[in-house]
Amino acid sequence: MQIPTEPTRFALPGLLLGGVLIGCSPIWVRLSEVGSVSTAFWRLALALIPLALMAGGGRSSGAGQPKTLRDRVEISLPGVILGAELVAWHISLHLTSVANSTLLVNMAPVFVALFAWIVLKKPPGRLFALALAVTIVGVVVLKGGPEALRGGDLRGDGIAIFAAMLYAAYILMLGRARQRFATGVIMLWSTAAAAIAVFPFALITDPSLIPLTLAGWGVLVGLSWISQAGGQSLIAWALAFLPAIFSSLTLLLQPVIAALLAWAVLDEALTLSQALGGVIVLCGIWIARAAQMRQA
Repeated sequence: MQIPTEPTRFALPGLLLGGVLIGCSPIWVRLSEVGSVSTAFWRLALALIPLALMAGGGRSSGAGQPKTLRDRVEISLPGVILGAELVAWHISLHLTSVANSTLLVNMAPVFVALFAWIVLKKPPGRLFALALAVTIVGVVVLKGGPEALRGGDLRGDGIAIFAAMLYAAYILMLGRARQRFATGVIMLWSTAAAAIAVFPFALITDPSLIPLTLAGWGVLVGLSWISQAGGQSLIAWALAFLPAIFSSLTLLLQPVIAALLAWAVLDEALTLSQALGGVIVLCGIWIARAAQMRQA
């Protein structure tokens, strides 16, 4: 079943805005009163409130609704993959350096490109390959350059790479599901599945699951409603109109946004390396957009 056509001219702005909102998530995580995995659980669980309202509008029209058990599995599986990615990333943060973990997790576009090349027989063009290389270099520079990546642990690095593969799978599965189902329905089912997948790990790894203050709950609501419900929904919506490989590369805007917000909100110094890396990432995204327009 094909969902009704939506205005494609808003797809790229929607994807970019989604990337910006997701880029806010590290700030919320830093401000959270509970552990990182518990924060990930509340990010998913609390997002179900606005997502249920969003999906309710789609139910009234019957647009893009799951009809069979297979349909429900298809729209839930991206959430299970996302939950596994969040857990793997948080484990890697405890085993290797933060610079290594965050950089390697951001390698997801490489795996999306490899999947498109090997499985779908769609090799990236030269211009897009250049965009991919430029953007990855920008992320490395943003994270402090090769010198900042020393002192990591091979186990943690390996788990971070596995997390990148999981996020690539999440983007690909989300894009496939979006061709058949409404955005609100996909986000509700996948987010509920992700919350269920993360909850046992939150109970095991974090000593405190419940925030103690209203401010703590406010941080979790901001993370879940703005970054998860808002950001991920915009990304899911845009994936109906934009190639997954281009979308995954464009989402590398997230570490740039995170660095800017850390400077503005947390008073962390914005170094020359971070500024230069951010400019390089933006150049890479611009090249990718040019490549996509050429193929259109």
